[in-house]
Amino acid sequence: MSSETPFDLLLTGGHVVDPANGIDGAANVAIRDNKIAAVGSQVSGPATHTVDCSGLWVVPGLLDIHVHTYITRSSSVGGFGGSVDGDAHFLKEGVTTCVDTGTAGSEEIAHFRETVIERSKIRMYAYVNISAPGMGDPEQTVSNLDPKKAAAAASDHSDVVVGIKTAHYWTKLPFDEAHPPWASVDLSVEAGEICGMPVMVDFWPRPPERPYDDLILKHLRPGDIHTHVFARQFPIVDEQGKVYDHMFAARERGIHFDVGHGAASFWYRNGVPAIDQGFPPDSISTDLHMGNIHGHVHSMLDTMAKCMAMGMDFNEVIYRSTVTPAKAIGHTELGTLSPGAVADVAVLRRTPGQYTLRDCGWGRIASDERLECELTVREGQILWDRPGLSCPDWTDGGPDYFNLPGTQGRGVVRLWRD
Repeated sequence: MSSETPFDLLLTGGHVVDPANGIDGAANVAIRDNKIAAVGSQVSGPATHTVDCSGLWVVPGLLDIHVHTYITRSSSVGGFGGSVDGDAHFLKEGVTTCVDTGTAGSEEIAHFRETVIERSKIRMYAYVNISAPGMGDPEQTVSNLDPKKAAAAASDHSDVVVGIKTAHYWTKLPFDEAHPPWASVDLSVEAGEICGMPVMVDFWPRPPERPYDDLILKHLRPGDIHTHVFARQFPIVDEQGKVYDHMFAARERGIHFDVGHGAASFWYRNGVPAIDQGFPPDSISTDLHMGNIHGHVHSMLDTMAKCMAMGMDFNEVIYRSTVTPAKAIGHTELGTLSPGAVADVAVLRRTPGQYTLRDCGWGRIASDERLECELTVREGQILWDRPGLSCPDWTDGGPDYFNLPGTQGRGVVRLWRD
């Protein structure tokens, strides 16, 4: 299939995996006006820029729905100050959409939006923390957990907010009148009911008052998300290594289980038997912040590679890094290469070899390949191109070779917006 109107960008020769459309094979991807124009083995025609992706895998831009990208204004008095720069850390891993999980509460979501979300090249959404001041010490004070304020903030910013978040509530000290066991979870669900959005829960079970199976079978609603599913504190598998029935029952009633790797929430001893017995995570995410970026987590691609090492195949990992997280946050227009969809694309290299990857317990697992991102296209613009796939050899640079890329609009792909 050819086109008389030139494409803006044509990715040729790659192996396309687009789970949303059942595509798995050699194909070209054409982009025009910042949208996917066509995908197929016969797609060809003139293009302003053509990039040879031979030997590489072309997939929809990845979604990481558990990250931290906002430093709260209350960080000096117990708020969270360990967030990362989204543009610096996610685009180079093929992630074109990320979701900050409750760093900001109702009192700070407007500031987060103005100072970070609207200034980022990466597409960024947020969950509103049920704690009005946001993440950190304020999450322990029940009077801060205001469902009406959280719901109002989510509704007022519904174009960038995708849900409500509860986390870190009362994990050690005895429950008392001022700290009921289920306060944070139930008030978050109440907020979700008011604004019509899902709740993401970071949870520490404390039976008998607060058991895990009650969370996923009684307190959460279909469509709500339990993150950190493979953390050590959850009864995922019994002493014989069998996945508990309550996990399958909760999935049947529509609970979404997210990886949320984090610094202390990912153990092979839970993940390997779960995947082996048909209980993979519904979505793959990192929980990336400054406390783990140089340690256990590192990146979305590393987390995906760990899931492959645990038994998931490449196509399923792509599916659970694109289609399912897009559904979980209510943005099914993302995570696909459908014609007309926004042109978010990741071009990956699968490098075979002998590698090891570690979990949060400092255990390691063998892996026979590594995932690396060679090119990231966000809304039709190339924002990451480490090997220079979109560039000519320096000997063929022509008269524009000494011009700064992006300032002249000739000879090279624009690597950023002016």
